[in-house]
Amino acid sequence: MSNDSMVQLLIIAAGLIGILVVVLIFIWIMIHLKEKRIENEKQQQEEEKKQVKKSQVIYTPESIMDFMDFDRIEDNMIIQKKGKFLMIVECQGINYDLMSEMEKVSVEQGFISFLNTLRYPIQLYIQTRTINLERSVDGYKSKLRDIERKYNNLQSEYESVLKSKSSTDEEVDKVKYELVKQKNLKEYTEDIIKDIERQSLNRNILSKKYYVIIPCYQSEIEAGDFDKSEIKNMAFSELYTRARAVINSLFACQVTGKILNSEELTELLYIAYNRDESDLFWMEKMKQAGFEELYSTAPDVVNKKMKLLDKQIEEESISLANRKINEVRREKEIKIMEKEKNKDKIVKDKARELIRRHKKYIGEEVAKKAIDKLEENTEEKEIKEMQKEEIKEETENVNVQEKGKRGRPRRKA
Repeated sequence: MSNDSMVQLLIIAAGLIGILVVVLIFIWIMIHLKEKRIENEKQQQEEEKKQVKKSQVIYTPESIMDFMDFDRIEDNMIIQKKGKFLMIVECQGINYDLMSEMEKVSVEQGFISFLNTLRYPIQLYIQTRTINLERSVDGYKSKLRDIERKYNNLQSEYESVLKSKSSTDEEVDKVKYELVKQKNLKEYTEDIIKDIERQSLNRNILSKKYYVIIPCYQSEIEAGDFDKSEIKNMAFSELYTRARAVINSLFACQVTGKILNSEELTELLYIAYNRDESDLFWMEKMKQAGFEELYSTAPDVVNKKMKLLDKQIEEESISLANRKINEVRREKEIKIMEKEKNKDKIVKDKARELIRRHKKYIGEEVAKKAIDKLEENTEEKEIKEMQKEEIKEETENVNVQEKGKRGRPRRKA
């Protein structure tokens, strides 16, 4: 076989091998694509099954409360599971950057003293809210309707006064003044509504709220066999006392605070759990829709408890102050009585001291005799007092004997 034929055979073999390799690669690619398509179909089926399962889930108030970290909201408290009670104080922020150096130092020292007075754990919470100006616009529109009604009445009154022949110039000027005043008020309100609507168009206006969360655990207040209502009342008293102490301490930092009631606590938690929908469905709309059945409030009972607690604190403080004042007065009276009792002795001691101090001026002999006279007078006075006491005792004994004689029965002859 010649060399040319060998080369041709090799070329043909190489071509066949190349074609075979290409066919194998093509087959492998097709198999791989098929497997991938099967996997994608399986994933889609699983996702569809999950979506079907999710759509079949029925949410109830019980399942929602199981998901929440708290049990209920009652008496201005968030009652959590495992015996934990929370009361929240809302704080009004201050503009620290616009203060002078002295004011900044005062605020810092007040905050340091606030931290030093804490004897229980607290949590600082900041919540950013989207301001929905729809409520403000609705309020202004309702006021605008009242203003327009008054303006129309004044306009008709002004026209009737102009037509009346008996009207004086003063009456016309007075009605005209009121009409112009009402017209200016109407135009001003319309401008405010337009400005608010223009500002709120396609814009998010944010505000920050600052809170101090104060806890109280059931283990802190349990000292006996109490039922749930008694434990709740004791926790409320303890939390209210702590909250008032926090508010008074923060006042030194020029920060004012207030205790959130049950409705405000509900709004706080609703915004925390529904940040995206809170600017669309606020608490007033929820209440109008009947969603307030999911939470319980008792503002009258809470206000009553707060008033009773404040009254009790005031009465106890007044009683303690009066008791301490009486103790001080009693001590002063005892000192005065002791001083009156020993007045003569104190006077003679001071006289003796004066004589000794000035004996070089009055002479030693005169000073000695004067001191002896003082001693004699003291002894004479003591003897006289002893005699008086003896005479008094004898008189009392005689009186007792006479009474005894009068009371004896006479013997019969």
